[in-house]
Amino acid sequence: MCLLLCLLLLHQPELLSFSTPRVMAFLQQMRSPRLSFIQTVGSLFLGGLALMSPHWCVGKQKVPKPLCSPTKHSNCIPVPGISNSSSIMFSWETGDDRFVFPTFHTGLFVTCEENIYTDTWEEKCRGFYTLTPGSEKAMMWLSLSLELMYVGLLLISCTLLSVQLCIRAWFPSTQRWGQLLNAFAAVFTVLGGLLGMVGHMMFMQVFQTTVSMGPEDFKPHSYGYSWAFYVAWLAFTVCMSAGVSTLNNYTKKVLMVGPRRNSGLNTCSFNIVGLLPPAPYYTPPNTAITLVRPPSPPQISHLSPYYEPPPAKLLRPRTTACPFPLRPLHPRHPSLST
Repeated sequence: MCLLLCLLLLHQPELLSFSTPRVMAFLQQMRSPRLSFIQTVGSLFLGGLALMSPHWCVGKQKVPKPLCSPTKHSNCIPVPGISNSSSIMFSWETGDDRFVFPTFHTGLFVTCEENIYTDTWEEKCRGFYTLTPGSEKAMMWLSLSLELMYVGLLLISCTLLSVQLCIRAWFPSTQRWGQLLNAFAAVFTVLGGLLGMVGHMMFMQVFQTTVSMGPEDFKPHSYGYSWAFYVAWLAFTVCMSAGVSTLNNYTKKVLMVGPRRNSGLNTCSFNIVGLLPPAPYYTPPNTAITLVRPPSPPQISHLSPYYEPPPAKLLRPRTTACPFPLRPLHPRHPSLST
């Protein structure tokens, strides 16, 4: 859970409200294609190391003590003429004293056991497929195939990312092809990580079945995971982180930025569908435009039952406009007396 939260904050820094410019610059550097390439190479190295290592599981077996021999004088059953006490004919040891607990370690291909027939420490190894029950053979070969495909896809992803870095450094004008390689590398990285995860789980299932149903000479008394198992899962974690980082680079540089710069859309293309292009800055409303008064409703006829006559105060006689005030005519006016 903590790992997913860290990856989310790494690729979505806007979630951090307290981010300073220095933190933002650091996160921008962390999302660079160079870091994706380094993560993919690290995942390939760790995955290959775990794949070839025979230390996925380690444990102890419970085996009866062998007879003493010229090469084995300690921790064995005495034999007359060979052991130090030649007069001892029988061993009176009981319980766990009659057994030895040699160590073993197992990988994807081989399993090695401690040689209990010599005093000097040495190992004898054999193929793990020779211990697998017949019912688990198909699952074992399938898990090995998935592990090899996992490493192969990571190798392809590393190759594509290295070509992208070369294009970025030497041919900046063809950066679009580099981003296309970035997208393919992200797909191969994520797919390889998922195949590797399935291969890890299938191998552990095969190993546990071999422990319970394997041959008699391979009956572990106790076992656990070794360092290669943890390295394999660490490689898977780094692989998924590299895949997310690579896909994030492609998304931010092509899917989000590319169409706005190179789409070639104009205002008319937006007006065709009834949309307006987004304004680059805030535009205040134009106050010079006067609002058009909505049309008045149609008048109701006087024959309608809903007709209401206007009040008397509003009924005024109509007068014609006159440019100068009229004076009343006086009967004694000289002009009128004639």
